[in-house]
Amino acid sequence: MGQRIVVIGAGTAGARLGLRLESDADVTLVGAEPHAPYNRVLLADVLAGRYPAEVTKLPDPGPVLRDRVVRIDRAARQVHLADAEPLPYDSLVLATGSNPVLPALRGLAQGLPENVHAFRTMDDCLALDGAVREGARAVVIGGGLLGVLCAQALAERGAQVVLAQQGEHLMERQLDSEAAELVREHLKLRGVEVHTECRVREVRMQGGRAVGVALADGYALGADLIVLACGVRPSTQLAREAGLEVRGGIVVDDELRTSDPAIHAIGDCAEHRGRTYGLATPALEQADALADFLQQGKGSTYEGTRSLTRLTLSDAGQLPLDLATFGDPSIREGDDVIRLTDATRRTYRKVVVRDDRLVGGVLLGELGAVGALAEAWDAAEPLPQDASLHHLLTHDGGF
Repeated sequence: MGQRIVVIGAGTAGARLGLRLESDADVTLVGAEPHAPYNRVLLADVLAGRYPAEVTKLPDPGPVLRDRVVRIDRAARQVHLADAEPLPYDSLVLATGSNPVLPALRGLAQGLPENVHAFRTMDDCLALDGAVREGARAVVIGGGLLGVLCAQALAERGAQVVLAQQGEHLMERQLDSEAAELVREHLKLRGVEVHTECRVREVRMQGGRAVGVALADGYALGADLIVLACGVRPSTQLAREAGLEVRGGIVVDDELRTSDPAIHAIGDCAEHRGRTYGLATPALEQADALADFLQQGKGSTYEGTRSLTRLTLSDAGQLPLDLATFGDPSIREGDDVIRLTDATRRTYRKVVVRDDRLVGGVLLGELGAVGALAEAWDAAEPLPQDASLHHLLTHDGGF
């Protein structure tokens, strides 16, 4: 028998690790959700009705123990479960993912009413799918990527959608204000009413149900259903209670080990070199790196992920809006920047060059140049002397 490995979490990272290790070790995956491992990235498409829920299923990692972990006993090297006997381990992997941020709003002190939903899990998606109706008034609180995708999906289902974003513009983590305005226009054309710099202070209740929200400026919005899409934070409670080092996430080194060498962490819950990712590509790369390390015992390290985020905002019968972001598109003093905007074609492109290296970019509407740009960014090498910034944004990248 090989080493006993327990993986807590059967999401993207945990399922990938289980798939990689199933033939080489005694692996037990523990997942609290009742569903087979699935791809969260596709939940908005399921909600919109574009795909059935079955399409989200990930490759089968083998049996998953459906239970909730209540405690980690590091001294005894055991994982204590809510409904089963403790699991012994030689190596423990935390792939606990992240939890939705539920804002402290008046009206929600006793938990979420039946028509107020988070949007993070398959159960959240299925509950929303059952609640949305043609003409229903929906308020989505939060204008990040998840909020934008959810608002569009609800609109596609025929709901009257208002998207309330506290920040200055939509998708602040990915986009600058110019690019965000194109996304706002995209949503507006699909019937979504977008309010930015708009803080919700209260969920108004009546007879145990939410009937609307009150805004900080005194304005009120009626609602048949409310979605909380206020971001996520790494799920670190088990690690904290076990005495592991936790900052923003569970701190890991280049071998994805926590402060206890017998315990590793991967995916959304892990903080590597001061960074948590919250994206599928880093989760998969971390799972692969850890699988190599556990199989070989040495020689495989994870040095971070340089990933490109690419998605399509679309709905049935409408023109899609393609989006790609990579690196750090924020601008510092001394950077070289070029923006190309075509309002008629609804396209926007921006690249940032720092010390002769391409460090980030945003493209909306037309992604013909994204392959060459991503290649230049990933190489992290000085650009050729004859490569102008304008050429970087042509379809072939200019080099």
